[in-house]
Amino acid sequence: MTRSPGRLLTRFQRLPVVGRLVLAVALAMTFVLVGAAGLVYWRVETALDGQLDEDLAAYQHTLDRAVRSGQDLPAGPNGSLGQVLDRHGRILRAGAAVRDQPLLTPAESAAAAHGAVVRRDIGALLPITAGTLRLRAQHVTVGGQPRIVVAAVQRGHRDEALRELLAQLAFASGLTLLAASYVGYRTARAALRPVERYRLGAAALAAGADASPGLRLEVPTDRDDEITRLGHTLNRMLDRLAASAAREHQFIADASHELRTPLTLMRAELDVALHRPRTAEELTETLRAVDAEARRLVTLANALLDLEQLGSGERIQRVPIALDRLLDDTCAQYRTAAERDGRTLTVLYDHATVRVDPRWLEPAVGTLLDNALRHGRGAITVNVRARDGRLLLSVSDEGAGFPPDFLPHAFDRFSRAEASRTTPGAGLGLALVAAVAASHGGTAHAENVPPATTGTEGTTGATITLDVPC
Repeated sequence: MTRSPGRLLTRFQRLPVVGRLVLAVALAMTFVLVGAAGLVYWRVETALDGQLDEDLAAYQHTLDRAVRSGQDLPAGPNGSLGQVLDRHGRILRAGAAVRDQPLLTPAESAAAAHGAVVRRDIGALLPITAGTLRLRAQHVTVGGQPRIVVAAVQRGHRDEALRELLAQLAFASGLTLLAASYVGYRTARAALRPVERYRLGAAALAAGADASPGLRLEVPTDRDDEITRLGHTLNRMLDRLAASAAREHQFIADASHELRTPLTLMRAELDVALHRPRTAEELTETLRAVDAEARRLVTLANALLDLEQLGSGERIQRVPIALDRLLDDTCAQYRTAAERDGRTLTVLYDHATVRVDPRWLEPAVGTLLDNALRHGRGAITVNVRARDGRLLLSVSDEGAGFPPDFLPHAFDRFSRAEASRTTPGAGLGLALVAAVAASHGGTAHAENVPPATTGTEGTTGATITLDVPC
C-alpha cells in the first residue's frame, strides 16, 4: 500500500522543527553521498574495465595470430579461455576447460560469422558467482575458410575489487550520514534553543506567572543573527504591551478619580432636591447645577478619550496646510473672547505651508489659548515659525507665570497649579498638548519668561512652546 505525496507532506509538516531539519539534512546528505559514491564507483569501474579490455584485446590478438599461423592456442592471462569455431558455431579448437561447451550462443556465432565483433560478460557482479568471464569474438579467415576466434578472460579480480569498493562506500556513506544527521540535530537544537527560551518567556507572560511590567527576554548583545533579531522584536513587543497595559491602568485610574467628584455632586444635588418639596426656582437652580456637572463630565470624558486615542499609537495623518489658514480659523473665536476681557491677541506667523495633522494641532492651539485667557493676564501672543523642517509654535501671556515647583509637572495628567485650582478645569489640557506634540514626533515645553510686549522689569509671563517636525 503506497502513501500519496500529499499525506507524506502533511505528516512531514506535522513533525517538530528539529525533526524536519534533521530529516531534510539527512535526505540532502543521502543524495549527495549517493551521487559521490556513484561517481567514485563509475570512475573505478571504468579504470578496471579499461585494463580488463586491454588484456582481452591483447589475448585476442595473440589467438588470431596463432590461428592464422596454424599454431596451438597459446595460454593467455591467468584463467583465460580460447575457442575457435566454424561459421556454424561448432568447436574446432579449444582449451581444456571449454573443449565441449561453446562460449557463444547461436545468434552470437551467426553475428560473428557475418563480421560483427561480439562482446559479452558471463556472470553477474552480485550475487557472487563463480566463473565470471568477459569474452570477445571476431571473424578471421584461415586458408580461405571463415573461422570465429573467441577470447575470454576471468573477471574475478575486477568483480572482487568492485564489490569491496561498494562495501567501503556503503560503510563510509553510512557513517557520514549518521555524523551529518547528528551534527544537524545538535546544530538545530542549539539554533532553536533561544526560540524555546523566548517561547517559555512569552508563555509565562501569557499565564501571568510574572506580572512585572519590566519582563524582558534574555537576548545576547554580541550577536546579530535572525534569532537575536527575533528576540529584540519580541522585547519591543513586550515593551509595547507593557506600555499599553500602563495606559489602560492610567486611564482607569484617571477616569475613576476625576469622575467620582462630579458624580458625587450630582447625586448630592438630586438627593437634596428629592428630600422635600422644592419651589420651581429651587428646582431650576438644582437642574442648572446638575447641568454644569454633566457638562464637566462630558468635557472630562472627551479629554480622557482624546488622550487615550493619542497614547494608543494612532497614526496621525499629515496633510499640507498653510499656517495662515490653520491659525486664523483657530484663533478667531479666542480673539473675540480676549477683546471682551479688554485684552489683545496677536498672531505672528510665517507665510509657509507645513505638513501636520490639523485634527489634533488645532485643538492643541485652542487649549493653549484657553489656558492663557483663563489663567493669564495682559496681552496674548501666538508666535509660529517654520524653520528647517520644524514647526515652532509658542503661546505667551503676561500673567504671573507658572509656580516654579509646578513647571516639572506642567504636562502631567490632572496636574494643576495652586492658583488655578479655583477655576474650572480638570488639569488635562496641557497633557493633551504634550500628547499631540509627541504624536507628531515632537515635544512641548513650558517656561516663565519676561513678556516681550511689556519689557517691565520683574514681571514674568507663561510661555508654552510646541516643537514638531513638519
